[in-house]
Amino acid sequence: MFVFLSALDRWLGRLLNLIVFVASVAVVGLMLFLILARYVFGWSVVGTLELVMLAGMWLYMTGALIASRRNEHLVVDFLELQIRDARLRALHKSLVAFVVTLICACFVFWAYKMLAWGLVRPQRTPALAIPLWLSQASIMVASVGCLAYALRDLIGGLRALSGKTPGALASQGEH
Repeated sequence: MFVFLSALDRWLGRLLNLIVFVASVAVVGLMLFLILARYVFGWSVVGTLELVMLAGMWLYMTGALIASRRNEHLVVDFLELQIRDARLRALHKSLVAFVVTLICACFVFWAYKMLAWGLVRPQRTPALAIPLWLSQASIMVASVGCLAYALRDLIGGLRALSGKTPGALASQGEH
């Protein structure tokens, strides 16, 4: 099972990197086009900002998911760095992961409600008539992904706390 999940995570990582690359190129390219069109050529191009918004939403939400996947999201680790006991540190990590899991579950619920409302009462952008649920879907994808990684961290913390992770406590200086 671990081999399958590791392979799935690697595949997902490549997919997320591709999405971020495409969204970044789209945001930069469209903004550059918009600036050149307006200030160099004097054109008024309608709908470009709507495309930038769509690509930007996917860029931001996918970036948040990548940070969660890599454990590079914003953390306050002052207390964790003060804890010397490996078991206490594992307990702290487990409690933090539990709180983050609860928060992520709330975000999944809220994102679902927002996306469901957007599908029932569809709205579109003014110029290109892009359905707003396309950008809202990025929030749903990010919240589900972050919940999955929060669960991963919670399970890892609980395994370290129980000593089932090989070398979990030994690597911290205890046996």
